[in-house]
Amino acid sequence: MTRPLPLLPASNLRRASLATAAAVLAALAVVGSGAPIPAQEVTRSDGRVGLREGGRAPDGRVQHGERPGGPAESRPAESRPGGDTAPKTEVRPEARPDSRPERDANVRRLPSDSTTEHTLDVGGRTLRFKATAGSIPLFEGEGGPLRAEVGYVAFTMAPPAGTAAGSRPVTFLFNGGPGAASAYLNIGAVGPWRLPLDGASISTPPVLVPNAETWLDFTDLVFVDPPGTGFSRIVGGEPARRQFWSVDGDAEALAVVLRKWIDQTGRRSAPTFLVGESYGGFRVPKLARELASDQGVGVRGLVLISPVLDFATLAQRRHLPATWTYALPSMAATALEARGAFSPAALAEAEHYAATDYLADLVKGERDREAVERLSARVAALTGLDPALVRRLAGRIDTRTFQRELFRDRGLVGSAYDATVTAYDPTPSAARSQFPDPVLDSTKAPLTAAMTELYRGPLKWSHDQPYRLLNGEVNGQWNWGRGRAPPEVVDEVRTILSADRAARILVVHGASDLVTPYFATKQILDQLPVWGEADRLALKVYRGGHMFYSEDVSRKAFRQDAEAFFRGALGVAR
Repeated sequence: MTRPLPLLPASNLRRASLATAAAVLAALAVVGSGAPIPAQEVTRSDGRVGLREGGRAPDGRVQHGERPGGPAESRPAESRPGGDTAPKTEVRPEARPDSRPERDANVRRLPSDSTTEHTLDVGGRTLRFKATAGSIPLFEGEGGPLRAEVGYVAFTMAPPAGTAAGSRPVTFLFNGGPGAASAYLNIGAVGPWRLPLDGASISTPPVLVPNAETWLDFTDLVFVDPPGTGFSRIVGGEPARRQFWSVDGDAEALAVVLRKWIDQTGRRSAPTFLVGESYGGFRVPKLARELASDQGVGVRGLVLISPVLDFATLAQRRHLPATWTYALPSMAATALEARGAFSPAALAEAEHYAATDYLADLVKGERDREAVERLSARVAALTGLDPALVRRLAGRIDTRTFQRELFRDRGLVGSAYDATVTAYDPTPSAARSQFPDPVLDSTKAPLTAAMTELYRGPLKWSHDQPYRLLNGEVNGQWNWGRGRAPPEVVDEVRTILSADRAARILVVHGASDLVTPYFATKQILDQLPVWGEADRLALKVYRGGHMFYSEDVSRKAFRQDAEAFFRGALGVAR
């Protein structure tokens, strides 16, 4: 396996992207027939849950809230053999004496929060920090039952001398999927410990090392696992799953989690940042809006890692010319890497062709033979594919074909997450082949094992349930909302930057990522106006793929750009 990429931090996005946005539209098409609907829970203006007879919730979701009495939740524990603790049922005034099943459902089953202190030498500097592994409960409406326990890992440092306690920036980080835990960003990119992923395989030992590129120097870090991922659990069956496993319900629930953590830790005065990878990059603009509108928490900056801003860009439709331009530069980046010829100038040349002559010839259509001949020759040269194959496909190369055909003569297949990372084709002589992804499937086991060991070892927090790095059930049951158009967050990006002069957004991508091609994002961002300073919205592209940070050079460059972004957002001079 050549230079492997880390796991897709968020995503079975591959299913949404490679199956095209048509699959998303199918999920969106559940509009309803107008038949009578039983009473359902609906959102009230205060974010609580109410009932409406014979009506329909705005998007069919069950809302969550929290119990009165403040965000802090006491969880007395009782001893178990072996030193484990079991949380006791919380005694609440509204609990009915005869409601034993309801009380049992309200028992918090995740272990009590664990806070440990650490000193770590990273990259020639010494970090002294606290680590907390814990969870935050979510309840249904006012006085309602427990609906989820959302796990998190927080790394915090004391503020510099002379500054107020709790004033240090705090950053909340999410992976995507939907259905991915935050391990990718935690031990893959910015946490204090890192699992080396460059060259990783299924049997790679899960040995963590100090991360010289951790962001803990300039911000506290809180890694959050949405309900159904990591150790986070859902209580309440299908209604609760419908609530949390939806575009809007996900943002609403996580906004409550973040606000509760901020209140519990006294961080209202701390500048707040959000980081999301893949679907997480789609999630955090919605989350920022939800925090501001319903939870009273302002967000200073967002970092979107390999994001999808508009699911319409993930489709490759033969009848829509522009869609074929999105992935071409990433294919060219892969071919350049294979030849040892990658450079920013060569990549810029591929971008220019994709946006000009390639698009112009695509618009002419397949009936224009001269256009097909012209673009086929250029696409073959850029992608390294067989010219005869490219001509048969009229210069329109889908990503799955590229993954297999570029390396076919060597019996290899490339990853959708980083097309430069390869594995053996299980059926090299077949016309078509089904194969595990060389990045996603290779890194799942070591990441899961390493995260489990981190909890049990340094964090002193253990649970007898498996750590769910990628939960396919979440991905398969995700409710994408209603409407004819695929979901997008471009409007949220517009609102964040236009409504708050201090807000900033940094978008970062890997050049050889075929899951969320960077050029699709670039085209979207180029259509946005400049609000104030131009650098309030910036795009960076690094060598590598969806998880470019698995490569040492790209991870170092990313950290430098992130630190500069934080300084700019906070108005701190170098």
